Amino acid sequence: MSRLAGKVAIVTGGARGMGASHVRLFVKEGAKVMIADILEQEGQALATELGENAKFLKLDVTKEDNWKEVIAETEKAFGPVSVLVNNAGITMNKPIEETTEAEYRRIIDINQVSVFLGMKSVIPSMKKAEGGSIVNISSINGLVGGAIGYTDSKFAVRGMTKAGALGLAHYGIRVNSVHPGVIETPMLLQGDAKDAIKEFAKFIPNKRVAKPEEVSNLVLYLASDESSYSTGSEFVVDGGITAQ
Repeated sequence: MSRLAGKVAIVTGGARGMGASHVRLFVKEGAKVMIADILEQEGQALATELGENAKFLKLDVTKEDNWKEVIAETEKAFGPVSVLVNNAGITMNKPIEETTEAEYRRIIDINQVSVFLGMKSVIPSMKKAEGGSIVNISSINGLVGGAIGYTDSKFAVRGMTKAGALGLAHYGIRVNSVHPGVIETPMLLQGDAKDAIKEFAKFIPNKRVAKPEEVSNLVLYLASDESSYSTGSEFVVDGGITAQ
């Protein structure tokens, strides 16, 4: 039996990388999925590849009106939303003294404010569905320190998850956060980072970086009814980095 049969999901940042991995697995497991991203060409291509149970809509996750439009269109196409994966995010790795206010506000808007907007906007639809699961993709930098801006936003996602879980439990809506470590995605391997990542992998207890699918398997569990008693919790997939 498909683990997400009857579920309607929205995955932000779903056009490529970890997001695309989540989308593919969700469709495979029986969900109807709205791929929400600013990358129109890649998002449309993925929807075409996956067939009638996947559609694409352009979403700027920092715009509340855009969120409302995407949720309304998802309901029109598939029915009330029962799963939201707040996956969209960007990285930034600059010293604090070199970070401009505009750069800081941009990463906070995309990584943090978008999660608030997504959780808030999807509540009416999940109430129609008589419950749901929100999965917020944070990072191990939501548990331990890292670059300014990125770390701040990912700690905030962790906190919003707990606040959201407490505030939405009476609607039957669960909220959990996922904290990936080093994952092999286009965002990670941009520029000259590939050699540095290979070197860093030597210090990971599992001695390798993760494939996106390894995160998707955890996201699938949280989206499914198998995790029906899990809410307000952090789920770490990092090869043992934060255990050291």
